[in-house]
Amino acid sequence: MQTPGDFDLSRRGVLAGGAASVAAATIVPIGTAGAAPAPASPAPPIAKVRFEVNGAPRELELDTRTSLLDALREHLQLTGTKKGCDHGQCGACTVIVDGRRINSCLTLAVMHEGDTITTIEGLGTPDKMHAMQAAFVEHDGYQCGYCTPGQICSAVAVLSEIEAGVPSHVTRDLTAAAQVTAPELRERMSGNICRCGAYSNIIDAITDVAGVKA
Repeated sequence: MQTPGDFDLSRRGVLAGGAASVAAATIVPIGTAGAAPAPASPAPPIAKVRFEVNGAPRELELDTRTSLLDALREHLQLTGTKKGCDHGQCGACTVIVDGRRINSCLTLAVMHEGDTITTIEGLGTPDKMHAMQAAFVEHDGYQCGYCTPGQICSAVAVLSEIEAGVPSHVTRDLTAAAQVTAPELRERMSGNICRCGAYSNIIDAITDVAGVKA
C-alpha cells in the first residue's frame, strides 16, 4: 500500500527527472551550419518578342513579366511614354497598338508579338510635328506636360475611332455616324487624366485637328 510519503517521493523523482531532461536539451539556433540550406530562387522565364515600334522592327529578350510600358521605356529608351499610376487609371502610358489605343502598363510585352506599336516619338518630332502635337502647342493643351504624350496618342486614336463609327457611352444614335462633339470627346478622353486641368484646351486642340468647333 502506497503511503502519502511514498507518493511525495515518487512525485519528487518525476519532477527531478523532468528537470534533468530539460537541462540536457540543446537549443539549435536557426541558420546554423546544421540547418538545411534555403532553396535557390529559380531564374525568371525569358522569352523573345518581335514587334514594330515607330516604323522599325525591334527584337527583345525579356522577363515574361515585363510590361509593354517597361519594355518601351527601359529596354528601348522611348521615355516619351510616361509611367504615371502604373495601374491603368491615369492614361499617361497610352500608346497606339495596331491602330487602337491601350494602357501600356496593363499589358505584357510578350503579348504583342508581331504588333505595330506607335509611341509619341513615332507621331512626330520637334522639327516635324504631327498635327495633333502642333494643335496642343497652339491651344496650350498642356501645362506640366507629363500627361501630354498619352493625351496626344489617345486623341489621335479617338479621331480614328469616330471616323470608323465606333460609338461611345454618350453616342445618342447608334445607327448614325459618330460625330466629333465636345460631349463625345470628353467621354472618349475621360481615361486620360490631366492633373493640371487643361481639359478645355485639350478639347479645343482635338476639335481643331478634326476641323470642327467644340
